Amino acid sequence: MARLPRLMGRGRALEVLLGADDIPGDLAELYGYVNRALPDDELDDFVDTLAVRIASFDKQAIAETKRLVNVASLPSDAEIAPEWDAFLAALGRPASQARIKTLMDRGFHEAGDVETRLGYHVGQLAR
Repeated sequence: MARLPRLMGRGRALEVLLGADDIPGDLAELYGYVNRALPDDELDDFVDTLAVRIASFDKQAIAETKRLVNVASLPSDAEIAPEWDAFLAALGRPASQARIKTLMDRGFHEAGDVETRLGYHVGQLAR
């Protein structure tokens, strides 16, 4: 909750967080949720090429760049703690426990459709 608004703006972050739905790669890219969406057959080559390129640079420069980007873009631990506490409190509420049980009964945490399309199945709980 502290990171998404920084990545994609308040409105889109609320859509993602409150909607609790799966996001296709092209929309995630458009929203700034992921760097880029690639077809599956291009992903391995892209990642390998990027990793080799980055690994060729000075290690200290890489570490310092990451540190400074983190300072400028990541929430502080003080901002993360309240959202973690809110998440844990929400998980413990009876309504959440009932929804989790229903998802488990339908196959959550097993290979299959609920795992593959969790956002869809979460949406079906309201019906």
